[in-house]
Amino acid sequence: MRPFKSAIKINKASYKENYAEMEKLVLELHQQLKNSQIQGTEASIGRARKRGKFLARERIALLLDKDSPFLELMPLAGLMHDGGFGPGGTTVAGIGYVNKRLCLVNANLGTRKGGAVDYATSLKVLRLGEIALENKLPTINLVESGGANLPDQDRVFNNYGASFREMSRRSKLGIPTISVVFGNATAGGAYVPGMSDYTIMQKDSAKVFLAGPPLVKMATKEIANDEELGGANMHSRISGVADFLAEDEQDAISIARDLIKTLKPAKPYAKPHAPVVPPRYSAEELLGIVPANLKKAIDIREVLIRIVDNSELTEFKTNYGVTMVCCWANINGYPLGIIANNGVIFAESAQKATQFIQLANKSNTPLLFVHNTTGFMVGKQYEQKGMINSGAQLIHAVSGSTVPHISLLIGNSYGAGNYAMCGRSFQPRFLFSYPNVQSGVMGAEQLAGVMEIVRRQSAASLNKKVDEKALKHAKDSMYQDAKQKASVWHATSELWDDGVIDPRDTRKHLSLCLATVYNDNIEGSDAFGVFRI
Repeated sequence: MRPFKSAIKINKASYKENYAEMEKLVLELHQQLKNSQIQGTEASIGRARKRGKFLARERIALLLDKDSPFLELMPLAGLMHDGGFGPGGTTVAGIGYVNKRLCLVNANLGTRKGGAVDYATSLKVLRLGEIALENKLPTINLVESGGANLPDQDRVFNNYGASFREMSRRSKLGIPTISVVFGNATAGGAYVPGMSDYTIMQKDSAKVFLAGPPLVKMATKEIANDEELGGANMHSRISGVADFLAEDEQDAISIARDLIKTLKPAKPYAKPHAPVVPPRYSAEELLGIVPANLKKAIDIREVLIRIVDNSELTEFKTNYGVTMVCCWANINGYPLGIIANNGVIFAESAQKATQFIQLANKSNTPLLFVHNTTGFMVGKQYEQKGMINSGAQLIHAVSGSTVPHISLLIGNSYGAGNYAMCGRSFQPRFLFSYPNVQSGVMGAEQLAGVMEIVRRQSAASLNKKVDEKALKHAKDSMYQDAKQKASVWHATSELWDDGVIDPRDTRKHLSLCLATVYNDNIEGSDAFGVFRI
């Protein structure tokens, strides 16, 4: 590998202008993330403090190793949902080290709506299950939840059930779940500890039951108190639902940490190459390089050399298919292949990426897809030369590849270009976005323009006169709607990504993602769909 020399001049007016524009987007991101970290109302937090309880994020900090990073996942899930419980839903989740073992940690926000599961939270829990399964991560649930939010029951019901099914499937495969119950785990929430491989309950605080005293009285006329129905002592001594009875929260967390040591040791596929040499160029410069205005072009290599070790890239077919950069590199000592857009995707760009994916599967090397494209090239010349065939080859290669995929969206990610670059629908192990990202079927301007052309052609075919005022109103309305739905805030709210990140934190996020995917065996595929020639 050899270092790539940057051509960026940080004193240029264009760099400074872009830095200022991007900095505004990053500040907006940090404000959104700050809002997502609100753990409840002052009153609910005050009640928890009076009871001697830790808050969800404090429990996570106590559980993780002192020097552990924490890759928070989907902190803005449900951001744009009307009637939702706030960004991130009612759970804080991510990946970190517990007794030197990578674990997925999921902590209910008992101080936000009692930890009840709204629609966004149900989607988030399903996605967490996918991540745990794909990466064979033990899951630790820090439980304090009132179960499903009843007004959301029609949207939560099936997702809730699916999360229990997935817990069972992971258990069958030897991927354990540990639940630590600090407070209420009622109704459907009772099945979280009930379905876990190991369950820890805090004495005098944990309450796990399918129906509380009022519902039991109404249904059966039986009178019983909380402890008789679902107290930790009862479950420890009588029902057997509790495997461990903890004296207090710290004791419960200590038991969970000790349990991790008893699990079957992980067998990492590879350990980082050492010593790790950081990039030669500052990550701070990414704010001046990555365009806030997505109509501006960049050389994607300028981004990559601020992320990879020693700014070294071994590029594949440098002079062929130049709108797609394919290269090998290391991030924090972990080898990977990178497929990155350098503009619109032409036939030769797709063919190059297809071959590179095959090579990665032959060498069992994870792939990072870096998105900044409006999609495949269109037009008579390109259609006649088989653009669809080349695009189909790439999509077959992405679909058939079995090495871990990680996706990073740093600009445009539209149409089939998103699919070919392993967008959300192609199930990458992890997917993160920058705050400038726009994604969808096509850009808002293009979508509104296409619909205008279609309506004019329709009117002409019916010999009708076009109402220009009504058409302009419809076009403007469609443009605004499409623009809003293409925004990164809409995408992250709908869990199209696993989080929006500050570009300067890219290396940190990718390092932990790679540590996670290298935590298990990596085996490429020799089998792909039919490549059209």
